[in-house]
Amino acid sequence: MSSANTIDIRTLRFFVSVFDSQNFSVVARREGVSASMISRTIHQLEDALGQQLFYRNTRSITPTEEGRLFFTYAQQMIGQMEEAQAQLQDKNNEPSGLVRINAPVFFGQRHIAPWLATLSQQYPKLSIELMLTDEYIDPLREGTDILFRIGNLTDSSLHARIFGTQRYHLAASPQYIEKYGLPSTPSQLTQHRCLVYKGFEGANRWLLRLPDEEWVHYPVTPVLTSNDANGLLTAALNGMGIVLFPDWLLGKELHQGKLIELLPEYEATINTQPQHIAAMYPNVRHPPLNVRAVIDYFVDVYGEPLYWA
Repeated sequence: MSSANTIDIRTLRFFVSVFDSQNFSVVARREGVSASMISRTIHQLEDALGQQLFYRNTRSITPTEEGRLFFTYAQQMIGQMEEAQAQLQDKNNEPSGLVRINAPVFFGQRHIAPWLATLSQQYPKLSIELMLTDEYIDPLREGTDILFRIGNLTDSSLHARIFGTQRYHLAASPQYIEKYGLPSTPSQLTQHRCLVYKGFEGANRWLLRLPDEEWVHYPVTPVLTSNDANGLLTAALNGMGIVLFPDWLLGKELHQGKLIELLPEYEATINTQPQHIAAMYPNVRHPPLNVRAVIDYFVDVYGEPLYWA
């Protein structure tokens, strides 16, 4: 500390270390300096603040109430400095090495894999591993850097960058509509040929409501159930029946007129909780450059609103 009124980052680090260990000698050995130098630095810090930060006796060093309060601020200041240093260092670097991505199967096939070539061109030193699975994994245990997931995000150990919200649509092909007609109410779905996705949690429920009203479950008897969303989509495109799918899966077909939205005045879903589309990564103060670069890339790709909506 260069003067009585100046507090530098090294002083703050010494203070935090003393607070954690409650021992000058331990900190001195770790820092490669004398215990008297650590003690003197803490005295100067107390003089600069005008507060006693530790109670001292021959057997122990105990933080005062003021010391406990200042510890919180010291940690924040050190963290902000480290984050600033890391971000400034990143300015001189570019993403490189391996980044491991995990995503749901059909979302990954439609909205991640097609964009990897451009990502690789943008960051030629980056090596990408893409694993697709619909089952939730622990990214720390599996060694995954970025976890693309869709759903109600509740894991506090992970940080989430939300791209947008998933929305569902009932849809059928023009051929199907010409042959079987349009349902005019949700209750008429029981009279139609329905194609239902069935995953490891069972068959999807079809829920509909008018805006601001309660969700209602409309049981349907499917002519086809499958855990292959692409297969169900192909069957719908060929006129076999009606599907209830998210916008990212059938948005292109709706825009192209290959599928027609049914009951557009109703909202539809398979889950009453908001379903967010997000990239998740371990909750650290300063995410690795590779993680931030890849997520920022997909934020730009997906856009606002999401390009498939």
